[in-house]
Amino acid sequence: MGPHRPQPGIDAVLISRPESGLLGWTVNSQLSNPKIAVVGCGAVGSYYGARLARSGLPVHFLLRSDYAAVTRHGIQIQSPGGNFTIHPPCSTKPCEIGMADLVIVALKTTANDRFAELLTPLVGPGTTILTLQNGLGNEEQLERLFSSDQILGGLCFVCINRIAPGVIRHMDHGLVMLGQHRAPPGDRVRQVADLFARSAIPFRISGDLARAHWEKLVWNIPFNGLGVASAAGYEAVKSGRVPHGLEPGPCLTTDRLLAEDRWAVLVRDLMCEVLSAAASLGHILDKSVVDEQIQRTRSMGPYKASTLLDFELGRPLELDSLFNEPLRQARAAGSTLPLLENLCSVLNKLDCRARI
Repeated sequence: MGPHRPQPGIDAVLISRPESGLLGWTVNSQLSNPKIAVVGCGAVGSYYGARLARSGLPVHFLLRSDYAAVTRHGIQIQSPGGNFTIHPPCSTKPCEIGMADLVIVALKTTANDRFAELLTPLVGPGTTILTLQNGLGNEEQLERLFSSDQILGGLCFVCINRIAPGVIRHMDHGLVMLGQHRAPPGDRVRQVADLFARSAIPFRISGDLARAHWEKLVWNIPFNGLGVASAAGYEAVKSGRVPHGLEPGPCLTTDRLLAEDRWAVLVRDLMCEVLSAAASLGHILDKSVVDEQIQRTRSMGPYKASTLLDFELGRPLELDSLFNEPLRQARAAGSTLPLLENLCSVLNKLDCRARI
């Protein structure tokens, strides 16, 4: 998640139902009632899939650990905008769902090695694939299996947690930035836009998906990264060295990272490094994004970013997509990022410990 800020230069149009009071805009979709498959039914997949299903669209959920709970109790959404429950068709195997018109990929990026197994039975020549995953490199991994023009990216700016099997707590925000992989937005983006509009899911369309990814990293890298790395202590994060035998302490939520001056300075400095890295790759982001995202984060209260939750539960961390790949791309473009390098070093060591 990250607080959303539309950037100059992005072709962005806010979409919602006309009765919401926001700008109403719809597209003449060729898919009036498309078959939708959601792969990866954690917080993000369950929340957006449930919103689509609630509007009457045929949404099929590919489930693993939550299958028994969802088949019995449905997917339960707790939200300030109103609680609701859906009882969708569920499967444990993609072949039971079959070919879909739209496949929404909401897997943790640590499971990207299962793309061929999970997605191939769902995808035909006309299928649109929308990844709602964190970080960089996901569209490129999909491109190894499927045509580039089938692949869309969606960046979710939402405060959301899975609090029990099939139970999702939505706290704030919810906008999705949609874009086409390696191309300006075309018919596939507009068709997905239509489905989101029908389902009252707020979104914008980006004319430059790669740039939008870097904009979101301005939030994700400091708050996901420092939230976890704080368990090793401030000095470890500053030096990039985790002392041998260190017993990790508690992680810091977003409010605590901003409440203590030394951590707040690190948040800001990391954001500035990400801006520099983006610029080295040709993505010029307005410097005011730093102040604006910090201010919006203060309004979120004690929020636990997804990587922090994974660490506390002993799950593998999404380090490659959120941290290692951005660092690799920035280095290849000639950037020097000492804070991000140290952060990656600490996170990789903590992740190894979490897997023991």
